[in-house]
Amino acid sequence: MFIKLLMLVVFFGVMVGVGVYCRRHATNVDGFVLGGRAVGPWLTAFAFGTSYFSAVVFVGYAGQFGWRFGLASTWIGLGNAVLGSLLAWVVLGRRTRIMTQQLNTATMPEFFARRYGSKALQIGASVIVFVFLIPYTASLYNGLSRLFGMAFNIPYTVCIVIMAVLTGVYVIVGGYMATAINDFIQGIIMLFGIVAVILAVLKANGGFMQAYTDMARVTDASVSEAPGMFASFFGPDPVSLLFVVILTSLGTWGLPQMVQKFYAIKSEGAIAKGTIISTLFAVVVAGGCYFLGGFGRLFSDKIDIAANGYDSVIPTMLETLSPALIGVVVILVLSASMSTLSSLVLASSSTLTLDLIKGNIVKDMDEKKQLLVMRALIVVFIAVSVIIAIVQYNTNVTFIAQMMGISWGALAGAFLAPFLYGLYMKGASKAGCWCSFIFGVGIMILNMLFKPMFPVWLRSPINAGAVAMLGGLVIVPVVSLFTPKPNKKLVEYAFAGYERKVVVTARARLDGEEVE
Repeated sequence: MFIKLLMLVVFFGVMVGVGVYCRRHATNVDGFVLGGRAVGPWLTAFAFGTSYFSAVVFVGYAGQFGWRFGLASTWIGLGNAVLGSLLAWVVLGRRTRIMTQQLNTATMPEFFARRYGSKALQIGASVIVFVFLIPYTASLYNGLSRLFGMAFNIPYTVCIVIMAVLTGVYVIVGGYMATAINDFIQGIIMLFGIVAVILAVLKANGGFMQAYTDMARVTDASVSEAPGMFASFFGPDPVSLLFVVILTSLGTWGLPQMVQKFYAIKSEGAIAKGTIISTLFAVVVAGGCYFLGGFGRLFSDKIDIAANGYDSVIPTMLETLSPALIGVVVILVLSASMSTLSSLVLASSSTLTLDLIKGNIVKDMDEKKQLLVMRALIVVFIAVSVIIAIVQYNTNVTFIAQMMGISWGALAGAFLAPFLYGLYMKGASKAGCWCSFIFGVGIMILNMLFKPMFPVWLRSPINAGAVAMLGGLVIVPVVSLFTPKPNKKLVEYAFAGYERKVVVTARARLDGEEVE
């Protein structure tokens, strides 16, 4: 117990120390929100990866999808690495950095306003971010209760309050740079932690080949009559598996807290290196999480899904580990949760301040006031997320749980297509952007309120979220063909950043020398 507590104290001390160290970077809005747009490849790549994978993935999704699909759930992690990390960096990285600098935007709603020439779009997008990021933030605490109960016998409420307060301290003091450096430290812990846990669990089950053989013997008539399905290549339900891959991978392309990482990256070379680092990080962390969860049914004699839910799968798998390794697991999950929490509250506070309050509610808002409001809102958002999480835990309010489930699909469904086409398609229109907002948010809310009216395959929030994202990719270009074209001067100015003369055009390189 002493060793585990010491690990926690050191971990929390380092996080707060980094926040204090980075306070000089957070003296203006650009530094507080984007780190001065001078963040290197390692910090950006780890910030992207740690914001992507939280305790929801390690405890919730890994347990749930590992139980449903067996070892085939590893495809989810590999999809996250290739589609959610590699292609996201290749397709969005450079163009996002160039156009957001050209338009001088710090948030996604601000990008929509200046790219499509509509202040109303900025307000609408900021409302969507505010409504759906809060329950998404609250969901980060899911799974922590069981792990902390197992390791320290600490009440759930105390656990999440400590975690939230310490995260708030380093974000408020050090801003984006503190978040990025802490994400790097937390990412290293996640990499080593997941590898150590996988090796320990496999060893406890007789090694990989024995565990794999035992998985091949597992049967569940309610899922599939075929023998060995939970050790097969695509598992018992390949179609549902594909929808999970789409939602959890393509979703990163439209989430404000993920895309914002590209705003801050330093140079062309940093993008190239960051792409490789981020992809490898996702292979190990996401691939490792889902691979580990795939062996969950080996512990079916100790797990009661009906009574305790899927969140009990991973903690049950870890109960027999050594105390030191359990301490590593707790630090791993804390790292995953705190990194994502810091990213979400920074995105929420900056969006609400810069896109909704500034210029709309408060007309004259200087930089000092903006920083003060953002810091105050970070406190508010963390407090609200903690309250929601505690209410959910103590009362089991199903509405809150549903809201958490639809947040990812609503945000990514609304924003993915308008953002992507905004970077690549000059003819993308304001009306197409609005239609994507309405479709993405609408289908997820309707799925929550009128689930029985949906086709059976579309009743799952995961499938509905995937449809919301894919539908937006069709809606924006189609609507743009039949609606008024965007202002030509505005579009030409937005795309002029790609043609800015350096040694070559900025489309080819980002950090060349400017020439007259």
